[in-house]
Amino acid sequence: MISLYKNLLKNKLKSIQVLFVFLLSFSNQLGAQVNKKVIYTDVLVVGGSASGVAAGLQSARMGVATLIVEPTTWLGGMITAAGVSAFDGNHLMPAGLFGEFRDQLYQVYGGPKQVETGWVSNTLFEPHVGDSIFKAFAIKEKKLQIQFNYSFKEVLLKGATIIGAKFISNKNNSALLVYAKRTIDATEMGDVMASAKIPYSLGMESYKETGENVHVPATNDIIQDITYVAILKDFGTPQPLIERPAHYDSTEFDASNTDFYFDTTRKKPGINARKMLDYGKLPNEKYMLNWPIFGNDIYLNVVEQDQAAREKLLEKAKQQTLRFVYFIQKDLGFKNYGLAIDEFPTKDKLALHPYYRESRRLKGVVRMKVQNIATPFDTDLPLYRTGIAVGDYAIDHHHKKNITAPQHLDFYPVPSFNIPLGALIPPQHKNIIIAEKSISVSNVVNGTTRLQPCVLQIGQAAGMLAALSVIHHLAPIDVSVRMVQENLLKTGSYIMPYVDLEKKDMHFVAAQKLGATGLIKGKGVPMGWANKTYFNPKDSVATKSFLEVWLKKFPNDKKVIHENMSINEAVYFASELTKNNFKQEKEIIKNKWKGWGFTNFDLERPILRIELAALFNEADVFNKFSVDLKGNF
Repeated sequence: MISLYKNLLKNKLKSIQVLFVFLLSFSNQLGAQVNKKVIYTDVLVVGGSASGVAAGLQSARMGVATLIVEPTTWLGGMITAAGVSAFDGNHLMPAGLFGEFRDQLYQVYGGPKQVETGWVSNTLFEPHVGDSIFKAFAIKEKKLQIQFNYSFKEVLLKGATIIGAKFISNKNNSALLVYAKRTIDATEMGDVMASAKIPYSLGMESYKETGENVHVPATNDIIQDITYVAILKDFGTPQPLIERPAHYDSTEFDASNTDFYFDTTRKKPGINARKMLDYGKLPNEKYMLNWPIFGNDIYLNVVEQDQAAREKLLEKAKQQTLRFVYFIQKDLGFKNYGLAIDEFPTKDKLALHPYYRESRRLKGVVRMKVQNIATPFDTDLPLYRTGIAVGDYAIDHHHKKNITAPQHLDFYPVPSFNIPLGALIPPQHKNIIIAEKSISVSNVVNGTTRLQPCVLQIGQAAGMLAALSVIHHLAPIDVSVRMVQENLLKTGSYIMPYVDLEKKDMHFVAAQKLGATGLIKGKGVPMGWANKTYFNPKDSVATKSFLEVWLKKFPNDKKVIHENMSINEAVYFASELTKNNFKQEKEIIKNKWKGWGFTNFDLERPILRIELAALFNEADVFNKFSVDLKGNF
């Protein structure tokens, strides 16, 4: 009996084992299905950075299925998740989604004056508000999906062709495979580009390589300092000190301000502690800590490290900022100040990731150099004709924490500028577009194109280019420059950096388009932190300068007499564009003159630049003078 029972029990256990093995096998199969999600889309945006969210929004608004995959739970990158919630530049050029975002800030806080809280910028705001605005924009777009908490792993290839990307969940390590017709690299450090083995630069180029007169004798791998931003809040009552950071020594911050200046071998600061904090004062009694002068900048080159190595190194950046916070509380005596608890959803209350000022930089169809900013109308390649974004900030490099880096690059005088479309496009890959700080610029130029208004516009242009390439079944490199520019202008974007014609002006688009032909050139004026280029709408038109460009398109056209072009001559040139005879063209223009807001249709008087813009826009000069990615007709 006992023997029979043992056999029955043995058989039962064997059955249970078989069932367990079956269930385990089934579970593994099921797990494999659960742990690998697959999505198909038209446009994949890798990274919900400033460029990434702008790219995703613009692509979706064009009616193209778009997916953003972001490693954090926030949208906006440097502007929000990295805590740099103070716009650098473009106050007079609210281009595209940058202007749209800023308008929403005005609505949230009650107008422009309510966000002029700190002296570093005209527009400062709480990071979480910026994130909420971007999410509000995103939720309205039916063609836009977002996957949060997924980190980029590698590109997906079919032969040498990029067909999407693989991501890993930060929650459960499961995989996400995304297959897309177009991919946009909007990561903070150009990780997609590196994974795809697309050629890029990292660090400083020799002046022999770029022709830039910036005294870098040899190419090196030095990049800009990074910053782990913290947001302090004035709670109105004394706050407990944060835990004393390891290796804290107040002398580290000596000369950060005049209230703590003892080491006279260091350059004497020009501001006191109160003004140092007011630098990044935000609404609602908050303060952004992003201070380069013996503050919380740190030199860490983590670009070529894997994620694990990056995180280990970045702990040094966090500790740098926590020491600075402790210094402000304890040694500067700001007893009512503590880390804001209603900003970042992080355990340490620091930003979700650091402020990376520099990344890998594409070797694109064209490379933007400082010459293209300083003297855009006098360079070998007229890249200004291909503009898709504008900026006006100084060339600003942070190298205070790296004594081996040259310190002379700050404040290189430049006017306002535009960024060429070809800087977003790799020459050898047909379906990837590069955005954020990884576009094809020199190290020097990165010092201004890296800033928030620029990267938002770069992302918007990347999204526009991707969508148009899908809609028209073209590789991005084959999409017409003018098609991209024309569609960007419809969104309120700028393609030329003119500060003296606002978007609300009737002839704003006409002036932008005429400027992009080069027939009329702007006047650039370096002005420190708010550089300018003027269209000068009320000036007359210099015939000689006009003809230098016109004759490249119409080489047999010699009919010009006056030093300053007359209305009569402008009508003649318009007739060349439209193929109307002179009499027909004159009647067309005469009938529209008053409607354009002009008076005194006297054929013999000099025509004004704004009048020529309107007249030539009617004749579609913009498309008649179409250009390639190098700006050539």
